[in-house]
Amino acid sequence: MEKRMNDILSVIKPVEDDRNKQLRAIQEIVNSIYFVGALRGATVKPFGSFASNLYAKSGDLDVSVELSTDSNFHTSKEKKQDVLRELMTALEFRGVATYMHFIPTARVPVLQYVSKLFGISCDISINNYPGRIKSRILYWVNTIDERFGDVVLLVKEWARSQNVNDPKNGTLNSYSLSLLVLFHFQTCEPSILPPMKEIYDVNIAGDITGMALYNERHLDEVCMANIAKFRRQNAGKRNESSLLQLITTFFLKFSHLDSYSSDVISTYTGQIKRIQDNPHWMDKSYCLFVEDPFDRPDNAARTVSMEEFHRIARAFKYSGYIFPAPNALRSLCTPEVCSELDRLRQHVAANTHGDQYPHRASGFSGNRAVHRPEGLQFRQASCCSIPGSAAATGVRIRSSS
Repeated sequence: MEKRMNDILSVIKPVEDDRNKQLRAIQEIVNSIYFVGALRGATVKPFGSFASNLYAKSGDLDVSVELSTDSNFHTSKEKKQDVLRELMTALEFRGVATYMHFIPTARVPVLQYVSKLFGISCDISINNYPGRIKSRILYWVNTIDERFGDVVLLVKEWARSQNVNDPKNGTLNSYSLSLLVLFHFQTCEPSILPPMKEIYDVNIAGDITGMALYNERHLDEVCMANIAKFRRQNAGKRNESSLLQLITTFFLKFSHLDSYSSDVISTYTGQIKRIQDNPHWMDKSYCLFVEDPFDRPDNAARTVSMEEFHRIARAFKYSGYIFPAPNALRSLCTPEVCSELDRLRQHVAANTHGDQYPHRASGFSGNRAVHRPEGLQFRQASCCSIPGSAAATGVRIRSSS
């Protein structure tokens, strides 16, 4: 079972070529900015799962285009809408985008499209500092223990296979799924991850002016120091659970998700809280409340509708019931991944020695190596380094006319 789970990871985990495609898709945006007068001198910074290193090879790409003016922290929603319209025109003019969809009325205006050359779904927003901060902190959380990233990928794959990972249709977004896994790792015995308030205590809720104080280097230093402190305090108390044990207990923990209707799942404190304990939580009614630890009291699962919530709860209940039976692993996979696994097994069967079997994933092997990443930044007429691969892959980020 553990080997089969790692086989699934070997199919869904990105490799160097997948990362290069993401970088080149970002380069398309950089080059398109050249044609938008309002964006001359802007920088392009990826965030979301790509920046936090929690992305699958089929994952979407989130990008923040950051304006170069001194007043960019106060950019109005109307200004963001206008800039995105101009960028949409530029992308159409250059012929790099297909299936374009502009959502100006979203809480954060966003331009969505699929890269024609790379087939990657891209979401572009303007001055999305909250998204960058969240991604940066999750990047550091992901360095504490590699099992966290593996379980996040497995749970996202499960959610896609169960059709419960589509916020536009009332189900869970990928961020809330990651927070559920984070909460599970905080509440294991012994715990694998600390409460988020012990890693980086920040609240960006509605504080636009406060974003001007955001300093990426300071964030990195605080996260590294607090992670080192957590490791010292928990030396000799390592949780040795396997991936199979962690995924099984994850589904068991949330198998009665419908019983959380009056509770808040808080990764900020690493505890279940009562909605009645905080008047801010009572302003709106949600069928599922997963507190955003960096944007309190926001609900990361606010898109979940009542109708879809019952279906989500049934999916968790079913998986909690069937794990760890061997046939349960099929419920983790989309049809595409199942087909790829079958193809790989047939390949191994045809090769008696199995030397050509492309193993890329293995069981957990301890803490991730912590390194100081450079800023995720793409700027016109310059090249920048990207955490973990830009220098290694030889990808150079430049604008072109």
